[in-house]
Parts: sequence; structure tokens; C-alpha cells
Amino acid sequence: MSRALAPCASDPARGRGRLHAEEGGATRGPRDDYQRDRDRIIHSIAFRRLRHKTQVFLAPDGDHFRVRLTHSLEVAQIGRTIARSLGVNEDLTEAICLAHDIGHPPFGHAGEDALKAATLAEGGFDHNGHTLRTLMRIERSYPRFDGLNLTWETLEGLAKHNGPVRHPGWALAEADAAAGLELGTWPSLEAQIAAIADDIAYDNHDIDDGLRAGLLSPEQLHAVPLVARGWAAAKTRFPDISDRRLSRELVRQQIGAMVLDLIGETRRRIAESGVRDAADVRAAGRALVAFSDAMREEERDLKRFMYANLYHHPRQLEAAAAAHRVVAGLFAALRADPLLMPEEWRAALPAEEPALSRHIADYIAGMTDRYAIREYERVVGPAEMPEGF
Repeated sequence: MSRALAPCASDPARGRGRLHAEEGGATRGPRDDYQRDRDRIIHSIAFRRLRHKTQVFLAPDGDHFRVRLTHSLEVAQIGRTIARSLGVNEDLTEAICLAHDIGHPPFGHAGEDALKAATLAEGGFDHNGHTLRTLMRIERSYPRFDGLNLTWETLEGLAKHNGPVRHPGWALAEADAAAGLELGTWPSLEAQIAAIADDIAYDNHDIDDGLRAGLLSPEQLHAVPLVARGWAAAKTRFPDISDRRLSRELVRQQIGAMVLDLIGETRRRIAESGVRDAADVRAAGRALVAFSDAMREEERDLKRFMYANLYHHPRQLEAAAAAHRVVAGLFAALRADPLLMPEEWRAALPAEEPALSRHIADYIAGMTDRYAIREYERVVGPAEMPEGF
């Protein structure tokens, strides 16, 4: 049974459609456009590769650490919960959540920094722009067009889920030129939900992974007021369980608190703004999906703690430096001799810059962590990675 949408939700029946006309849709099941977008993303090669791409820990040996794929699934779960509570489109929310990290290269931000530096003269590299490039050009699943031919609303949400884009990089500018994504306005409520669902997921699940890896301790986390309160509440409810199991309860409890705060504040903002439809949301001039002021400050405190104690931990910095060397070395070797690329990529090799360097970056950005290491060893030499990666 279909659920009634709130007036300001995105409605596939009133969407702006796709870049390329398609035939035969009626023969492929009773799905609307946003459901089809979600399914196309899940079935894409780029989505499958996320299972071997870094979230926090680079190519980890441990099976229980999160990777880009599991993170994206967790973001989608949180996003759907919020969307359902607010009466907006769950399928569009889920599609944006699932695809938001598809443009990340191997080794996460370390790999992105290396590609950005290597292609600086050609306009650099940005994972968000590369998400659009991958889904609009690089994926080739259909006989009549490149890309997945996603709806305008999904592309718009991926382009600006973090808010208006005043100075797009070259890849995002190309996507905008092709699809008219109105980069200067706020996106749909569904896209705004996806952005904060991403924050909620990594704010909390990275705590879990950091504790599992031994890079964080419960005692350290008590320096964050939000976490200290949650830990104390969990300990009061379950005084006899281990810290390991208590940390799972802390994460669940904290996600719930953030989600409930977000829903309450978003309802308040929607009512205050008077938006009547999805067009009004884009014209509102500010984010309508947001934490309360108090929760926003607490979430920022948590982020500062995580950067200082996990993301910039000496072991993490050592791994990031090794990953940077792999991606930079691989790019340099392929730029010096592009014929080292696989035949499929050689066949489409541009003759001139900046297209040549961007083509090489496209190839590297699609790699998983383990494949990047193998390719580095094939074209450069042994890759020295820290123990445990």
C-alpha cells in the first residue's frame, strides 16, 4: 500500500524526468522513477566496488570494520527512517543515500588528496563531482546512452545535498551543463535528509570502529559531553555488561537521540517557513532539515573530538601517507605511459590535456583499495603499507 506524501515532498509523478527518453518501462515491474533510480544504483558496478573502498580504515584486515558499502547502507537506513517520519519520499532519499559516496577513490580522503594534487593543472579532483561523472558518463549499463540516466531529482540531490554550490569544480560544472541542476539553490528535503543521515551515521559508527581498532577508549570519549551523558545512561541501565557491549548501546542510543532531535527541529522549520511544495523548499533560502541549535553544537564537539583522536591518530596518518604514495605513484606511472592501462581504458584514451589526465584519474578513482595496491605493484613496484592493512 502506497503512503501519502507530505505536500513538500518530491513526487515522482511530478518530477522533471530523465535526460534520455526510455522505452519499455512498463515491462520492468511496478516501480516509479525514484524506485528505478534506487535499483539502478544498487545494480551498478560502481556501487558494488564500494565493498572494498575505505571508510575510515584503509583496506583493513578485520572483517568487522565498515567500508564505503556498509556505510552507505547504514546512511540509507537512517535516511529512510527520517523520510518516513516526515512524510517525504523514502525512495528518493534512499537513492541519494546509497549513491552519495560512489565518487570516492580508493583509500578515502587520502586517495582523493593524491588525485587532487596530481591533476591540479587540469582542474583537480573532487569526489562529489566524480559521483555525478560516474553515474552520468562512466557507468555503461544501457545500449543507447552512457550513465544510468537517473532522474533530475536524484542527480540534483547528489550534486548539492550539502547545500548550494557556489563554485563547482569542472566535473560538477559539466554535470550541471548537461542536466541544469540549479546549483545555486537548496535541494529537496530528501537530499537534505541524506546529507544529515550521512553525518549521523559516521559520527556514531566511527566511534564503534575506533573502539574496535583500539584507537579510541571509553575514557577518552567521556571528554565529549554528548557521549559522556549517553555512556552514563547506558551504564545505569546495564551496569553489569562489558564496555564492548555497552559501546554498541551507546551508539544506538546516540543515533536515536540525533534522529529524534532532527525530526523535531525539521518539523518546526517546515511549519515556520510555510513551504507548500518541493519548489518552495528549493526557494526557501536555507536548510529546512537540521539539528536544533543545542544538538548542532554537541555534534560539532563530537566531530572535533573524532578528528583530533581518530582521523588524525598517528596510525591513521601513517596509513594515509602510504595510501597517498600509492595513488600518486600510480598516477605518475600511468601519465608517463598511458599504455600501461587496461585495453578498455587504452581504447578510449584522449590525445590531449586536460582530458588525458582526467581519463587516468577516472580509471584510478574507480579502483578498490586492494586493486590499487595490485596495480601499483604491477606498474611501479612493491607497495609499503603499514602493518595491519
